[in-house]
Amino acid sequence: PMQQQKRQPELVEGNLPVFVFPTELIFYADDQSTHKQVLTLYNPYEFALKFKVLCTTPNKYAVVDATGAVKPQCCVDIVIRHRDVRASYYGVMDKFRLQVSEQSQRKALGKKEIIATLLPSAKEQQQQKEEEEKRIKEHLTESVFFEQTLCQPENRTASSGPSLLTVFLGIVCIAALMLPTLGEMESLVPLYLHLSVNQKLVAAYVLGKYFGFCKCLLATSVIWET
Repeated sequence: PMQQQKRQPELVEGNLPVFVFPTELIFYADDQSTHKQVLTLYNPYEFALKFKVLCTTPNKYAVVDATGAVKPQCCVDIVIRHRDVRASYYGVMDKFRLQVSEQSQRKALGKKEIIATLLPSAKEQQQQKEEEEKRIKEHLTESVFFEQTLCQPENRTASSGPSLLTVFLGIVCIAALMLPTLGEMESLVPLYLHLSVNQKLVAAYVLGKYFGFCKCLLATSVIWET
C-alpha cells in the first residue's frame, strides 16, 4: 500500500494565534529602568515564523531587531526602548502590532496588538493601586457588616422563641387547669388527680407569667372554684 504523505494544514491569512508576553507595556518617567521593555514572542508550532514589529508612533520608540525569525517551538526577545519621555505624553496610549508569517511566504498569518503607556511616577501608580485596594477592602467590610446586621434580627427572633422547658411548663400548667377541682363529685377523673383551688391558682400564675394570660386564667380558676 502507498504511504500517505503528511500534509501541513493550510494556513489561513490572519487566523494564526500569536503568543506574546506581556500584552501591555507601561513606562514610568521617574524610573529609567522601565524605559527599556522586553517582549517575548513564542512559537509553539512545527514550522519557523518570521516577524515584524510595527508602531503607531515610531518616533517615540526604538525597537531592537524589529524584524527577525523564531525557530519552531522556540521563543525570541524583542527589546523596546522609550526614547522621548515628556510630560505631554503622560497617559497617551500607543500601539505596537506584531505580525508573523511563514518564512517562505509574505502574507501575514497572524497579528497581535500591544498597548504602550507612559505614566509620570511608579510611586504614584503604586499609591493609587494601594488606595484602590483599600477602598475595595473597606467596601467588602461594609458589605459583610451590613449582611450581618440584616441577619441579627432574624437570629434574635429565632433565639427569643420559647424554649422546650417553657413549652413543657406551659403544657403542664394548662393540663393542671383542665383537671377537676377538689370537691367535684361528678367526674370520671381519679380523685388523686383532683387539684385544689390554690394549686390551680399557682398554675394560672405561672402560665400567665410566661405567656401573658394571667388575668384570663385567674378568672377561669375563679369560675371553676364557684
